[in-house]
Amino acid sequence: MLKSFFSKKPGKMLPFLLIPLVLSLAALFFCLRDRDSRLFSSLCETIFQEELAGNTLNLHYTLACPENYGIEHYPPALPCYQPGSGRTSSRRLEDYLDALERIDADHLSEDQRYTYTLLSRFLAQSQAGSRFAYYDEPLSPSAGMQSELPILLAEYAFRSRTDVEDYLALLDQTDEYFASLLLYEQEKKEAGLLQADTSLQQVREQCYSVLSKEELSSGTHFLQTTFQERLEHLTAQGILTEEEAAGYLSTNDRLLTTVMQPAYEDLADGLFLLMGDGTSRPKGLAAYPQGREYYAWLTGRNTGSPLSMEEIKSLLYSRFESTYSSLHTLLTRDDSIEVWLLHQDTFPLLSPEEILTDLQARMAGSFPPFPDIAGASAYPGLAVKTVSASLQEYCAPAFYLTPPLDDTENNVIYINERSTPQGLDLYTTLAHEGYPGHLYQSVYSQRRMRQQGTDPVRQLLWYGGYQEGWALYVEFLSYDYAADLAARQGDEDAAYAYTIEKQNRDMQLCLYALLDVSIHYDGLPYEQVRDILEVFGITDETASRRVYDYIAEEPSNYLKYYLGYLELLRLKETAKEQWGDAYSELAFHTFLLDCGPSDFTTLREKLAETGAEEAALPVPAAVFMDLTNTFSGSIISP
Repeated sequence: MLKSFFSKKPGKMLPFLLIPLVLSLAALFFCLRDRDSRLFSSLCETIFQEELAGNTLNLHYTLACPENYGIEHYPPALPCYQPGSGRTSSRRLEDYLDALERIDADHLSEDQRYTYTLLSRFLAQSQAGSRFAYYDEPLSPSAGMQSELPILLAEYAFRSRTDVEDYLALLDQTDEYFASLLLYEQEKKEAGLLQADTSLQQVREQCYSVLSKEELSSGTHFLQTTFQERLEHLTAQGILTEEEAAGYLSTNDRLLTTVMQPAYEDLADGLFLLMGDGTSRPKGLAAYPQGREYYAWLTGRNTGSPLSMEEIKSLLYSRFESTYSSLHTLLTRDDSIEVWLLHQDTFPLLSPEEILTDLQARMAGSFPPFPDIAGASAYPGLAVKTVSASLQEYCAPAFYLTPPLDDTENNVIYINERSTPQGLDLYTTLAHEGYPGHLYQSVYSQRRMRQQGTDPVRQLLWYGGYQEGWALYVEFLSYDYAADLAARQGDEDAAYAYTIEKQNRDMQLCLYALLDVSIHYDGLPYEQVRDILEVFGITDETASRRVYDYIAEEPSNYLKYYLGYLELLRLKETAKEQWGDAYSELAFHTFLLDCGPSDFTTLREKLAETGAEEAALPVPAAVFMDLTNTFSGSIISP
């Protein structure tokens, strides 16, 4: 029997013999695929939990309910600097990268593969930056922790009793936190990288004004009034009793006056002792050892652009020439300057409610509606607040606080009334910060990631070029919206003036981006920067010095905005070429928003995989039509 079996031609029996083998190989493939998928999810969860557990501020602003993400027991902690922490961080990055290399990305889902690519590139870039010890500046005059920490504390949401107690625990650590930053500054000095005396003096002045004894003694400081408002909200919900709230109020006042305010004074005194041995005024990174290399790395991290410094300069020069030419053409009208100046402070919409409602209406058809997820309303709440008077001198003209991943219902935009007047400036600012800017992009991306089950580790990956590039992109769109609004009301001169202002802002930001590169990479001194600014009408010595000092203190900041914007435009042109007749503004915006914050190399690769069929999206019949619920949060203008 066996002999007759084996005497048959192999060709006739081979298929039957291979069936078990094929099935085994298929099972092995799916087993490996499932194994790598589970390993990747586990690694992402580990990174997410480890990175948030040691920084309660980041944790609170990333998650409303950390227990739902496996973070239940954590000691409230501020991220204090410790000697050697840079080496520890570098080793941790190496461990993460080693773990990623053991996972086959081909075995992951499409969404996981995208996260894998972003995560591996982000970690590798962060690892590359570890060789630039002491080049970071946590106490810069314009965006240092001495001015940002009070805002983060003032907006620290109280959802439970635990939040209140965590908050008070953080207040109790502010002395240790600022002492650790002072230690870092001392080590920067030893490395020859301490910031200039004029910059240190500005930080010292902020320390005295941000948390003054006079305001604290009168009970009118915003860290006292906002704390009381948040407690009243918990009391109204029955989470706290009146007696408990009173006890927390007393503890808050005690910690502000006995811990936080002295911590600011100690920081100011410590910085004074560091003054005198460094430079007297700010200078570009090119003047420091490894400065040019650090600037190139920093620009890549801040913008997400893969372009070399020479390519960036070429792109900026080309853009400046075209924008200058466009502005020159617009100004050929005999009365152009007069019309432009006349309409700079006029605008038909005055209140934030009117402006944001108009912006939402104009988005219809070109931007997708928010993804529909369980428990989230179609129109998230929004509060527009003004920056406290004690912080106005040091804060940006406006900023948006990104909501937690699991709570996109409550959003806040801060307006600095000192530097953001009414009219067209307010309109374009709210477009940048609100709709279709940061608020819209952030809420859309977070809801989209939750909808498709994206690993929350994506929330830890910061892409300034994508986020600020998007906000600047839609800000420039809002100038077109404003011109259309004026034209529809029969005011052609106003429409003309708004178009001029758009080109002027474009050219100005391009100029500052070029100066950013010239100062930090090419080593351009102040005197040459002053001469360049004079050509463009900035003849006041104080104004030109202010421009130079700001750029010198905030390297690559203008590139984060403007190069990010130009990269979006380059991506848009590629989409038009690739999709042809299937291209639409809605399709391109949906592509960008569905991808979420990313570096531009990964976005370009994703675009190459996106066919015209996927791009040909139907235009929704109604987008943002029910505007009555837009402002479910309060509009606060103290």
